[in-house]
Parts: sequence; C-alpha cells; structure tokens
Amino acid sequence: MSQPLHRDYTGAKLGMWLFLLTELLLFGGLFLLYGAYLARYPHEFAAAGREMHLVFGTVNTLLLITSSLLAAMAVTAIQRDRRRTVQLLLGGTILCAAVFLFNKYLEWSAEIGRGIYPNSPVLAAGPPGESVFYSLYYLTVGLHGLHVLIGAILLSVVAVRVGRGTVHGGDYVWLENGALYWHLVDLVWIFIFPLYYLIL
Repeated sequence: MSQPLHRDYTGAKLGMWLFLLTELLLFGGLFLLYGAYLARYPHEFAAAGREMHLVFGTVNTLLLITSSLLAAMAVTAIQRDRRRTVQLLLGGTILCAAVFLFNKYLEWSAEIGRGIYPNSPVLAAGPPGESVFYSLYYLTVGLHGLHVLIGAILLSVVAVRVGRGTVHGGDYVWLENGALYWHLVDLVWIFIFPLYYLIL
C-alpha cells in the first residue's frame, strides 16, 4: 500500500519568503549604491535621467502593475478551482512580461545606437557621473530583466501544471510562490522607475 505524499506547505512558503528576502538585499544594495553616487554626482545623474526614455519606462510600469494584478487574480481563481481562468490569467501575466522585455530591447537598442553603454567612447568623453549613472542603470535594469524572464518561465511552468491538474484548489503552493516572486519583480521595478526615469 503506497504512503500518501507528504507536502510541507508551510516550509515551501517560508522558503520562498527567505529567498525573496535575499533578492531584496541584492537590489537594496544596488539602490544604496545608487544613492551614494547620486549624492556625489547629483547634477550628472539629473542630466542623464533627463535623457531616459520616459515613455518606455511608463509603459513598462503599467505592464508590470497589470501583470501583478493578473497574478493575484490567478491565486484567487485557483482557490475557487477555476483552472481554465487561472491559465488565462497566467497567460496574460506572461504576455505582459514578454512585452516588457521587448520594450526593454527596443529601449536598449536606442541607447546603444546613440553610443550610450558602459565604457562607450561617448560616455568616456563626458562627465564621470553620467558614466556611473548608465553603468548602474544597465546593471540594475539588466538584472531586473533577468528576473522578469525567470519569473515568466516559472509562471509558464505553473500554467502547465495547472493544465495537468497537479496544481489545483487543494494544492496551489506552486502558484502562490510563483505569484509572490512576480510581485517582487513588480516591487523592484516600482523603485527602479522613479530612480532612473523620474530623477530631476
């Protein structure tokens, strides 16, 4: 006679929260570094910030806020065992992530096209503060973009598991943890957006 499969839901949630804490420490360190250099190069940071593509940043902010809402709705839907609705909501979240990354590709292509990238001759010829600003920008936003990609892959796996019935109303820790991770991705961007796009 087979033994019932043991599932430690509390441990899984605690593990995810601890992981998210390490992620917050990672990005928190980058934000502290930004603050330190902002205090040193306030005028250069302001000048570089005015060159950022505000439209791209605003659209991406709306995309991530929308995607977080969809992820939260997916958790509510799975609690009611509405698996098809969950898949649609996760599909919407993943679509938002894909559009976000595509927008970021377009934005970075435009920046690189005008010679704005770490150690470029254009930045080397300008004030050192602007070079620092863009180096931090590419590092922070690039790392965040990697997290967006990982989150989209994770939610895709969850959507497949929902379709197979291994994630359902009685066992949805995969979805809950995936949504938590996605909310972290959104939260980090909420800090990135004003720091790099709205700096005055």
